[in-house]
Amino acid sequence: MDFQAKWIRASEETGDVCPVYRKEFQTEGNKISRAELYITALGVYKACLNGKRIGGYVLAPGWTSYDSRLQYQVYDVTELLKAEDGQDEKNVLEVTVGKGWYASPMPGWMESEDKLRRKTRRTGVFAELHLREKNGNETVIATDDSWEWAESPVRFSEIYDGETFDASFEPSAWKTSEVFEGPVELLIPQEGEEIREMERVEAASVFTTPAGETVVDFGQEVTGYVEFTVNAKAGDKVHFLHGEVLDKNGNFYNANYRSAKAEVCYTCRDGKQTWHPQLTFFGFRYIKLLDFPGVPVPEDFTAVVVYSDIRRTGRLECGVPELNQLFSNIFWGQKGNFLDVPTDCPQRDERLGWTGDAQVFVKTASYNYDVEKFFRKWLRDMKADQSADGSIGQVIPDYLPEGEPSAAWGDAAVICPWQIYLTYGNKEVLEEQFDSMKKWVDYITGATKDEYLWTGGTHFGDWLGLDAPSGSYKGSSREDFIASAFYAYSTELVVKAGHVLGKPVEEYEKLYEKIVETFRKTYPVYKTQTEHILAVQFKLAWNLQETADALADMIRRDGMQMRTGFVGTPYLLHVLSDYGHADVAYSLLLRREYPSWLYSVGKGATTIWEHWDGIMENGDFWSDDMNSYNHYSYGSVADWVYESAAGIRLQEDAPGFERVVIEPNPDSRMGWLDAEIMTRHGRVRSAWKYTGEQIRYEITVDMPAHISIGDTQKDVEPGTYTFWD
Repeated sequence: MDFQAKWIRASEETGDVCPVYRKEFQTEGNKISRAELYITALGVYKACLNGKRIGGYVLAPGWTSYDSRLQYQVYDVTELLKAEDGQDEKNVLEVTVGKGWYASPMPGWMESEDKLRRKTRRTGVFAELHLREKNGNETVIATDDSWEWAESPVRFSEIYDGETFDASFEPSAWKTSEVFEGPVELLIPQEGEEIREMERVEAASVFTTPAGETVVDFGQEVTGYVEFTVNAKAGDKVHFLHGEVLDKNGNFYNANYRSAKAEVCYTCRDGKQTWHPQLTFFGFRYIKLLDFPGVPVPEDFTAVVVYSDIRRTGRLECGVPELNQLFSNIFWGQKGNFLDVPTDCPQRDERLGWTGDAQVFVKTASYNYDVEKFFRKWLRDMKADQSADGSIGQVIPDYLPEGEPSAAWGDAAVICPWQIYLTYGNKEVLEEQFDSMKKWVDYITGATKDEYLWTGGTHFGDWLGLDAPSGSYKGSSREDFIASAFYAYSTELVVKAGHVLGKPVEEYEKLYEKIVETFRKTYPVYKTQTEHILAVQFKLAWNLQETADALADMIRRDGMQMRTGFVGTPYLLHVLSDYGHADVAYSLLLRREYPSWLYSVGKGATTIWEHWDGIMENGDFWSDDMNSYNHYSYGSVADWVYESAAGIRLQEDAPGFERVVIEPNPDSRMGWLDAEIMTRHGRVRSAWKYTGEQIRYEITVDMPAHISIGDTQKDVEPGTYTFWD
C-alpha cells in the first residue's frame, strides 16, 4: 500500500513519560460512509477516537523482528465519528505510545551492545485515517507535523517494570510533533492473531499474610493485568506488586522475577474509578498491596487475561482429578505464554521467544488451540532473523544475537513448520520456510568439526535434565550426541518437506544416510535416559526395540523415575508406549512424588513449572535466579495423552487429519479418558472407560478413520462408533 503518512515522534525527549499524539479534524454532517484507521507504532499504542478506544487489540502492533518487519493494523472507526445531520462536528484522534517490546531494556539479566541499541530507541507513531464519503470522495488524515503531542497520564510504562499512571493528570502544553525517517519499507499488514483481553478471573480472596502484608489471590496464575475499582480522593495512591507463589510461611514472594519490578503505581482522581494498565502486561497469581485507599475486598479486583486470539480446539478429561488439574495447567500455561510470541515465561525479566521451548511444545500447542496463524507469523520472524550463514538465534525475535546457536533450539526452524503442516495440512508454511529449513541444516554441515555429525558446538544440552552433574543446568547426556541426533532429524524433515513440495532433495537424502551411518558407528552405546530416547525417537539406534527395552529397564532401576530434561522429556512416554512399555509410561504420568508431572499439582500449581521441584518437598524454592512457575515446555506431555492414551494418530500421508487412525492404549489406573481435537476436517473424539471387567470405547470422527481396538481392525466413515473389549 502507498501511504501518505510520515513517521512522527515527540519533538523532545520525554524520559519515562509516554507521549500522546492528537489530531483534530472536522466531519461535515453525515456524509461519511466509512472511516478506516491504518496505524502502527514503534513501541505499543493505544488509539482513541473521541475518547473511545479503537478496537480490541491490546499491545498493538504486536512483537515482530522490528528491524525487518513491522505490522500495521486497520480499524473500522465509522461508528466512533461525530457526524450529525446538517452540522460540522469536531473529532479528536489520540494515540498514546509506550516502549513495549521495541524499546524496553530486554533481556533484563544482561547488558550488551544490541540491548543498549534497542533500549535507547525512541518511540513513534505512523497513521492514516481514511474518510470515504457517500459520493465516493476520500479524505486522508495522515500523521505529519500538523499533529500535536503532549505528556500523557502514563508516566511510565515498560515490559518488565510495569506501569505508572496519574489519573489526575490532564495533557496540556501541546507541541508540534517531529517528523522523522521511520521504517515505511518494513511495514506489513497484520499477520498474527490479535492480542486481546480474552478472559476475566475474579479475585478469590484478600488476606493478610503472617508478615502483615495485604495480598490478593486470584486462584489461578494468568498473564495480563489487574483491573481494580476504588473510591478515592485526588492524590490517593494504589500501588502493588505481582507474584506467582507464596513462600512456605504463606508470605508474598516474587524474588524469582529477578530484576523485573512488575509493579503498578496509580494516582487517583476524586471519586469512584476503575482502571487497569494499558501498555504492558504481567504474569501473576497474587498481588501485594502496598497502598490502597479504604479496605480492599475481592470484588475490587479482576485479573484481565491477555493472550493471542487463538481458538481452543483440544479437550482432555479423565478419571484422575490430579491429571485433570495437570491438563488445566497445560492449557493455562499455553495461554499465558502465547502472547504474540511463544515465550518461555510471562513474568520475570525475560519473556522471550525461546526456540527450544517452542519446538518441544508445538505439537501439543497445535492440538490444544488453532495456532497455525500464530506460528506462521513467528516463523516468518525466524526466517527474517536467520543469519546469512543459516544459524538460528536462541530466541525469536532475536534479542540475544550474541548467543551461540544450539541444537534442539535452532532445530525449531525445521520442526515447527513441519508440525504446523502436519496438524493443519497447509503446504504454504513449508513453501514459506523451506529455504530457511535447508539453510539451518546447511549451517550445521558447515559448522561441525566432524563430517556427518555435529560436534564442537556450544549447546544447552538436555537442559535442566534431572541427571545433571552438581552445579550444572545441563543433564548428563553428551552434547555432541544430542546435536548429532537433531542434525539427523532436521535433515530427515527437510527431505520429507521437499517430497511434499516436489522439490529436489537428493543431496539431503544422501546426507541423511551418511549422518545415520556415522551416528551409529560413533555412538554404539547410550549412557542416559535421554540418549536412549533420542536414539529410538529419531530411528538412529541399530535395534530400536532393544534400545526402548533398555530405556524401560533403566527407568525401573531408577525407581520408576524420569531423569530427563527439556530434550528428552517430550519424547519419553512416546518411546515407551510405542515399543510395548505403556505400563511404564502410565506409571511415570501418574507418579505423584518428585520428580513427576503431578508433583507440582500436589504443591498447588495452576500452570506448568520450569523445574520439577520449583517448590521443593520442604517448601523451599529451587532458586531465585531461574525458577518460573509458568513455563509450558513440560506440558508437551499432553500430545502423548492425545496420541497414545487416547490413540488419536495423525498420519503423515493425510496431513490436517484428512484421515485418522484411532488406536487407544487404556490403563485401569486412569479409570476413563475422553479426548477430542477439532481439526481442519472436523471433530475427532476418542473416549474409553473401564466398566467392570470390560472397557467401553466411544469413537466419533468427522473424517474417514481406521479404528484399532484389541482384535478389532476396522475402516470407518464419519460417524460415532461404540466398541467393547
